[in-house]
Amino acid sequence: ALRSDHLQGGSPGQPTLVIMSSTALLLSGGVDSSVAMVRLLEQGIRPDLFYIRIGAKEEGYAGCPAEDDEVIVRILARKYDLPLEMIDLHREYWDHVVGYLLESVQRGLTPNPDMMCNRWIKFGAFDSYTGSTYDHIATGHYARKKTIDGRDYLATAVDPVKDQTDFLAQITYPQLHKALFPIGDLPKERLRAIAEEHHLVTAHRDDSQGICFLGRIDYDDFLREHLGERVGPIVELETGRVLGEHKGFWYHTIGQRKGLGLSGGPWYVIRKDVATNTIFVSRGFDTAMQYSDLIRLGAMNYISGDPMPDGASEMPVTLKVRHTPDFTRGLLRRHADGSHSVLAEEPIQGVAAGQFCTLYDTEEHLCYGSGVIAEGLQSDAADKISEVKL
Repeated sequence: ALRSDHLQGGSPGQPTLVIMSSTALLLSGGVDSSVAMVRLLEQGIRPDLFYIRIGAKEEGYAGCPAEDDEVIVRILARKYDLPLEMIDLHREYWDHVVGYLLESVQRGLTPNPDMMCNRWIKFGAFDSYTGSTYDHIATGHYARKKTIDGRDYLATAVDPVKDQTDFLAQITYPQLHKALFPIGDLPKERLRAIAEEHHLVTAHRDDSQGICFLGRIDYDDFLREHLGERVGPIVELETGRVLGEHKGFWYHTIGQRKGLGLSGGPWYVIRKDVATNTIFVSRGFDTAMQYSDLIRLGAMNYISGDPMPDGASEMPVTLKVRHTPDFTRGLLRRHADGSHSVLAEEPIQGVAAGQFCTLYDTEEHLCYGSGVIAEGLQSDAADKISEVKL
C-alpha cells in the first residue's frame, strides 16, 4: 500500500488527511505530468506510471510521432525507479474522441475533443483497462479538488491562465472522486522551477498544443485527410453578396476571423449552412451579429450534483464558452420542460453550437460542470441581465 493525500490540491494551511492507497499516474512526456510525479514522490507516494499510446500509425495519423514522448517517460521512470506501462487505447480514442470530432464538424458544430478525451480516455477507458485496480488516478491537469460536507467538487487551479477545469467539465463524479491533481496549487513559473531543480528532462519542453493526443498535427490537415475538400461560397450575411469561396464549411467555426482570404475586412464567420455548404460572414470589429448573451443549452453534466437550490428555477453563476482565464457573470435558468439556458451579463463573441458552456460558482472557484451549447442568441431588451439582481 502507498501513502496518498486525500486533500490533494486543497487550500494551503489546511490539515492533510493521509490515507493508505494505491495511485496510478498518467505520464505524457510533458513537464506538467512529470512535476506531478515529483510532487507525489515528495508526499511519500510512489505511483505506478502509465503512458497512453494511441497507435498513431494505424489510422493514418501521419506526422504525429510519439517516439519522443515515449523516450522521455522511460527516462523519468528509470530516474525514479518507478514501474511504467505503455497502454494502447487507439481504438477507444478513435471511437470516442476522433469519431465525435469528425461527426460534429460534419454537422456544422464546433466540438471540444479535449473534454471528450478526459472523460472517455484518461478517466474512462484507462480506468476500464487497469485504473479500476487503483484508489487514485493522478494527472498533470491544472485543477484542484475541494471537499465540502463530505462531497468532492472540481475547483479552479491557482494559476488562472493555466487552469484546465473547463477541459474537465464533462467528467463524472466517480471520476472526480478518484482523481488527484498534484500541480493544481502551482503557478506555471514555479512548476518550471521545480522541474529545473530536479533536473527533469522535461524542464524546457514546450507546452503541448493541438487536439489532445493528436499533438503536432495541423488541425486543417487532419480534417483534409479525413473529410477532404468541397468548394462553397462565402456570402455577406447582410447583403447576400458572394465575396469568395471556401474549401468546406468544416474548416470554419462561428466567430472565426483569420483564414478566410477576404480583403476589406475584418470579416467574421456568423453562420454556416451545412446543406448548401455556405459560409455567412459579417464585416467589422464590433458588429452585433458576432455576439450572443442568451445561450440555449442541450445535455447538462453536473459533476457533483445539480447546484440549483430546491424549488428554484434560476441561480447566479459565472461561465466560460471557450478556454480563457476570463469569466462572464450570468444567470442559469432551468425551464419548465427541464431544459437550461444562460443569460450572460455581457454579450459573448463567437458562441457556437457544439461548444460547451462551463459553469462555475459566483466566486469563480467551484466548477459545477458543463452543458453543450445548442445555440447562441441575442436576448430581448426586457430580458437583459442588467435588470436581474445577481
